[in-house]
Amino acid sequence: MNSADVAAALPHRYPMLLVDRVTELVPGERITALKAVTLGEPWYATAPAGAEYPQVLLIESWGQSAGLLALSAGGAPEGQVMLFGSVADAEFHRPVGPGDVVEHRVRVSRALTDSVVFEGTSHLGDETVMTVSRMVMAFRPAARLRPAGTTAPAAATPATAPGAPVPAALGRETP
Repeated sequence: MNSADVAAALPHRYPMLLVDRVTELVPGERITALKAVTLGEPWYATAPAGAEYPQVLLIESWGQSAGLLALSAGGAPEGQVMLFGSVADAEFHRPVGPGDVVEHRVRVSRALTDSVVFEGTSHLGDETVMTVSRMVMAFRPAARLRPAGTTAPAAATPATAPGAPVPAALGRETP
């Protein structure tokens, strides 16, 4: 899968689409995906020289790779969306920074009817930079995630993300 295939499979967009390419995919079993860390990413705009890649983004990138693996076995069931459930025992072994190409190796540990459990690692060459003992993703009915009679926005922005205050200018009350 190239970057266009990844973008077609995941709902994420810049700056939160954090998988660049898939180099191996065995549906329902494992995936190897790449993330190139660059100084052009927005979190480096005000960071001091030599700043490390944020660990939360490394987890997010690994999770997006897991999401691609979950979808590879036939996509989300009709009318359902994939949601991140939890991550456990993530260990960071080495910092990652601009110029690094991180290789995520994700395996399905267990697949249930509506949830998938993953495990795996991230690497820079032969060196392990992160280990994830368990990440859970679940498929849930889209209709149950939003109130009846509403439609999802084309793309959530910080001002329209779920739970964010809604500006009065949009004609809705601010919570």
